[in-house]
Amino acid sequence: MSSIIIKNATIVNEGTQFLGDILIKDQRIEKIGTGLQTKGAATEIDANGLLLLPGVIDDQVHFREPGLTHKATIFTESRAAVAGGVTSFMEMPNTNPPVFTQALLEDKYTIGKHTSLANYSFFMGTSNDNYDEVMRTNEKKEEVCGIKIFMGSSTGNLLVDNALVLERIFEGSELLIATHCEEEAIIKSNYQQLKANKEILEPSDHPIIRNDEACFESSLKAIQFAHKFGTRLHILHITSEKELQLFSNMLPLKDKRITAEVCVHHLHFTADDYALLGNQIKCNPAIKASHNRTALWTALNDDRLDIIATDHAPHTWEEKQHAYEQAHAGLPLVQHSLQLMLQYVADGKISIEKVVHKMSHAVATCFQIKERGFIREGYFADLVLVNPNKPYTVTKDNILYKCGWSPLENTRFNASIEKTFVNGHIVYGNNVVDESKKGERLQFDRR
Repeated sequence: MSSIIIKNATIVNEGTQFLGDILIKDQRIEKIGTGLQTKGAATEIDANGLLLLPGVIDDQVHFREPGLTHKATIFTESRAAVAGGVTSFMEMPNTNPPVFTQALLEDKYTIGKHTSLANYSFFMGTSNDNYDEVMRTNEKKEEVCGIKIFMGSSTGNLLVDNALVLERIFEGSELLIATHCEEEAIIKSNYQQLKANKEILEPSDHPIIRNDEACFESSLKAIQFAHKFGTRLHILHITSEKELQLFSNMLPLKDKRITAEVCVHHLHFTADDYALLGNQIKCNPAIKASHNRTALWTALNDDRLDIIATDHAPHTWEEKQHAYEQAHAGLPLVQHSLQLMLQYVADGKISIEKVVHKMSHAVATCFQIKERGFIREGYFADLVLVNPNKPYTVTKDNILYKCGWSPLENTRFNASIEKTFVNGHIVYGNNVVDESKKGERLQFDRR
């Protein structure tokens, strides 16, 4: 068995910070303590002055494979992920072809097995006409992260706007249902009204078209279905102050049947940033006016918002240079999400314990991920060492996305990622990615 001992780290885990050592044997955390020793050969890492965190679990990414590999692949984006301290991801079904059958779903798992440097899971996709295939996912509830429903327009035929189909899926699913909530009729009406008075639309029009009302009405609809059938519902990328009235912090996370996610770009950017960044920050749902960001931060800190994710959605630079209406929607973010949130820790917006909770612990709890997301003896050694006092600037030279750009380019962070461990393997360290070992398929404790 290979073994690694991490000495003198400041360990941040389950709401506390403490100085300690961690012994890793093979893939797992063997021992947590102080003054740890190991018999036999071991790699020793002196982590004095460094933070040791559980690896980030990103519950919403788009890695574009199969079919859209000119933008990204599971290999390239997982490579960027581990460089940013992300050790596990859950990837979305709007690829080409969309993941509408169990065979196509397993095809993605095969790609992940052979190419992903991080641990992985893939959502089953839904359409207006693949109900039977979706229900077959119930047989895999310990092996698949969930079912994804686009209740707003998306790539391909993934919009589910048939109310009877929605009702049947919410009634029949034994897995968590994750939803993209935007009301298509409201979006179309807003667009038509704006277009009638303005010949050429601009990126700053995006939050007017995809406004808070479109998000609220769709989220409300999803919640009503979930209440009716007792469905386990997780609403992705909340963007508006108005939606926050739909969520509660009255129950501990493990007891919630309805949970919500916020993404780093909606915590960071506002509609004011369209003037400088334009289509670079065009995404669905839209980045909105600044009062929404203020409300999101409040709800994140008071636990109405349960998880922080990225919705990493790369497009080529050329695809982003089109006129607003033709420019593709989505931002690449997975490499820098942890550093961005640690910058907000340094700025006093959130505690580091809460960042660890929202990016690791809560994701594991929400999705019932088996033996990951916490620094615990016996758990898989998915870890990240952070130097909180080593500045890092995002540049073209250190961006690892296949698309080669980031809306955070030239941003300076106080903290740097020193090492990332996936299943006990140092997959990233000294600015080098070790591609010799692959991640593993996530398992879920849903017996």
